[in-house]
Amino acid sequence: MQLRRRTLLSAALIAASPLAAVAAPGASIRVGTLRYGSVAWELDVMRTHGLDAAAGIALEAVEFAATPAAQVALQAGRVDTIVQDWLWVSRQRATGADWTLSPTSGALGALMAPPGSPVQTVADLRGRRLGIAGSPLDKSWLLLRAYAQRKLGLDLDQAADKNFGPPPLLAEQLTAGRLDAVLTYWPFAARAEAAGQRRVMAMEDVVEALGIPPGVPFVGWVFSDAFAARSPAAVGGFVKASDRARAILVASDQEWERIAPLTGASGPGELTRLRDWYRRGVPERWNLDATARLYDVLAEVGGPALVGPAAHLAPGTLWASN
Repeated sequence: MQLRRRTLLSAALIAASPLAAVAAPGASIRVGTLRYGSVAWELDVMRTHGLDAAAGIALEAVEFAATPAAQVALQAGRVDTIVQDWLWVSRQRATGADWTLSPTSGALGALMAPPGSPVQTVADLRGRRLGIAGSPLDKSWLLLRAYAQRKLGLDLDQAADKNFGPPPLLAEQLTAGRLDAVLTYWPFAARAEAAGQRRVMAMEDVVEALGIPPGVPFVGWVFSDAFAARSPAAVGGFVKASDRARAILVASDQEWERIAPLTGASGPGELTRLRDWYRRGVPERWNLDATARLYDVLAEVGGPALVGPAAHLAPGTLWASN
C-alpha cells in the first residue's frame, strides 16, 4: 500500500489554502512533546501560520523531559497524541492497546567519525570503540547489526567495543578521542557533520542495502483508535495541519531562518545541515508496505525483548484513514 504524502506547497500557497475556510478552532488536541527537537519546530510552524486554527483545532502542548514520560502520559490519558515509532505501537497493540500511528518522518541517524578516525567503513568497527545513542534495542543499532551480518558476515555485537549513552555525552567522548566512531540520531549527526566529522554511513543507506525500498516512515503521531473514532474531525484536522507544517519546512528556506533559534543551531552552516537532514526524512510518498518488511528485519535481530509477542507488525499499527 502506497500512501501519497500531501503535495508540497510553498509557504505562500499554504497560507492561502482551503484550510483557511474551515471554522475557527473548536476541538482541543493535547500534544505531548519534548522541549527540544523537530516536533517542537513543527508545532511552532503550525501556530505561526495559523494551520491549527484553519483546521478547526486548538493545540495544547504539554512538555516532557524524556520520551518514556510522554509514553506514560499518553497511556494515562493526560495527552491525546505524541510522536513515537511503530515498534512501540505494534508491541502495545499486540497486548491489547489500540494505539495507531500517522507517519511524520523517515529520518534516521548515521555512523559518524572524526577526520582522523581509523573507521572508514562499517567493516572497520571490528575491535574499535563505538558509541551508540540509546540502548541495545535502538533501531539504528539493530539495523547496523543486520547490515554488518548480512553484507559483511560481521557480528558487530561481539566485534565492536560498545558504549551506549545519550547523544550529547557520546559526542563529547568522540571529541575527546575516547571513541573511534558514534552511531547517533539525525540531529546530532547533522551537527557533527557541520563541525567537520565524516559520515561513514547514513542509516538510510543501511536500510536500502537491506533491500527495503525508500519511503518508510519511522515515527509518527500516535493516538488511540477510540480517540480517532470519537473525534474524527479533530484528528483529521490535526494530521492535515501537521502535514502542511512539514510542507512549509520542506519548501521554504526562509522558514528555517525564522525557526533558527528553536533549533539551537550554532550558525548558518549547522542550520543548513539540520534543514537538509530533516528534509530527507519527508519523502514524496510514504511506503507503508515496506514498513512491515523492515519490522521483520528488526524483529529478527532484536527478538522478543524488542517486539514482545508481536512477531510481525500488528494489524492497525499504521493509521489508514488519511
